[in-house]
Amino acid sequence: MISPLAHVDPTAKLGENVTVHPFAYIDKDVVIGDGCEIMPYASILHGTRMGKNNRVFQGAVVGADPQDFRWKGNEAVCTIGDDNTIREHVIINRGFESPEGTVIGNQNFILANSHVGHDCRIEGRTVLGNGVTMAGNVKVGTNVILSSNTIFHEDSKVGDWVLVKGGCRIAGNVPPFIIVAHNPAAYFGVNAYVMRKRGYNDEQIDEIAKAYRHVYQSGTSVFNALKRIEADVEPSADRDAITDFIRAANLQIVAVPIELE
Repeated sequence: MISPLAHVDPTAKLGENVTVHPFAYIDKDVVIGDGCEIMPYASILHGTRMGKNNRVFQGAVVGADPQDFRWKGNEAVCTIGDDNTIREHVIINRGFESPEGTVIGNQNFILANSHVGHDCRIEGRTVLGNGVTMAGNVKVGTNVILSSNTIFHEDSKVGDWVLVKGGCRIAGNVPPFIIVAHNPAAYFGVNAYVMRKRGYNDEQIDEIAKAYRHVYQSGTSVFNALKRIEADVEPSADRDAITDFIRAANLQIVAVPIELE
């Protein structure tokens, strides 16, 4: 399952049923789990820990050195979970600011020419469209869609169930369950279509939409919007996810409010 035309360092640890195609490069200090497939000209560099059943396509570089002047060659790590698809010419940098480094969870699709910077964290079941670019320390929740050519500045955070439309520039915190589009990023409602497909019912979606009317359509401050949500929206895990995210972000969230008539 390992081509003699591939380079596999003798110290690399490969699980069962791993396929390494011709001209792939597997560096020292690499762990690749069972059932993974590494395509021609893909590189898995030192410090990478990869789980099971991942596919890495042509020209991708997983575990590249951090692109940060603060990195001085100290230990840096890249952890990839299970069942991920990493398409052509993706670059994923190792992380050096935390012990876990850069973390890609499970069941993500990272499409061609995307870049994931140092110490980013993508929780799981997320799609990065073609050409998505992330600076360092970007955190992305679960069930997120980041459309093609979106740009995320350092330390940005994206909540669960978010849809960011193509070409957006995000420099801040995107709360869960919403759609953002344009530049500057604007709120375009709740991500209802995707959420319904994944099991949310109309009542849950309506309650989430009610919460965001207070945030984006009431003409009040974010501080007052949180008070109104807690008074007006029935308690639930979804309501708590919204208020907890906004408070953790110190009330600093992206997406300018829709102008009221």
